[in-house]
Amino acid sequence: MKPFQTLLFYKYARIDNAEAYKDQHLAFCKSLNLMGRVLIGDEGINGTVSGTVDSCKQYMEYLSNDARFAGIEFKIDEEDAPSFSKMHVRYKKEIVHFGQPDVNVWEMTGRYLEPDEWQKQMHDPDAVVIDMRNKVEWEAGKFKNAVTLDVDTFRDIPNHLDELEQYKDKKILAYCTGGIRCEKATAFLIQRGFKNVFHLHGGIIRYGKEAGGKDFDGKCYVFDNRLTVDVNTVNPEIISHCRRCNGPSVHFINCANPECNEHFILCETCATEMEGSCSEECKAHPRRRIYDGTGYYQKHNQEYQTEKARKKWMMEKVNSRFEE
Repeated sequence: MKPFQTLLFYKYARIDNAEAYKDQHLAFCKSLNLMGRVLIGDEGINGTVSGTVDSCKQYMEYLSNDARFAGIEFKIDEEDAPSFSKMHVRYKKEIVHFGQPDVNVWEMTGRYLEPDEWQKQMHDPDAVVIDMRNKVEWEAGKFKNAVTLDVDTFRDIPNHLDELEQYKDKKILAYCTGGIRCEKATAFLIQRGFKNVFHLHGGIIRYGKEAGGKDFDGKCYVFDNRLTVDVNTVNPEIISHCRRCNGPSVHFINCANPECNEHFILCETCATEMEGSCSEECKAHPRRRIYDGTGYYQKHNQEYQTEKARKKWMMEKVNSRFEE
């Protein structure tokens, strides 16, 4: 057994005085030396935390014993080191921002499909598998033949409803990382007239653990220091590619230019050659951060190029404008 665990969890539950509970929750997490991110909202809790096995056990007991979160499920990954470097607990009205206040996630959500049943149903010719995640996520990995939406955030999905209308009479099989987004997305579809709506119980993470991840191509994107995790142990295939050389890669970085900071895939060879930058312009930027092989930069702990380089870069920019 590895010394640390990462817990992924959520629960839709009406929480009175959620802002006050946020402070109480943060204090408890810190007492266990947990690291991670937790959202406390009027509609429930959503989080990922990481810590020692014993700390995670105490945390799971703490939530499970709270009547508001009865039946909460945890996806557990064993780790060699914590997956976060800080602990944040924040209050948000929504635990996953969708921007559709009329969605009744408690009564209208789609029907669950357990991993083994999902594996059978997604090959039904009358079924349409729909990915409810962001573009950066499905570029790293997705189910075979899944319908994907070109969205940067979950709240953009309602703007793409017209793309999904063609599947209104089909069996809808929706999925996301852990299930939380599908609870809302399927409720939204049902309230917009979709009749036969299902979603993967526990999301991609649970499907990988219980069904071996068959027919999930690539890796699953996660919002912590790991960035991606393996899912498929049956017929794995890498589907993401380096932006520069187009070779297969799942190496995500943030552009070393802090004024760009684009999050994208660049293989390790190209990342080294580009010094962690997405373009030659960003590579020459005077505030470019020092690329250490990870492309992950923490706030207030970033190295930059010299003031002399900054002035030289600014002069080149000014000169180029005059030449145009």
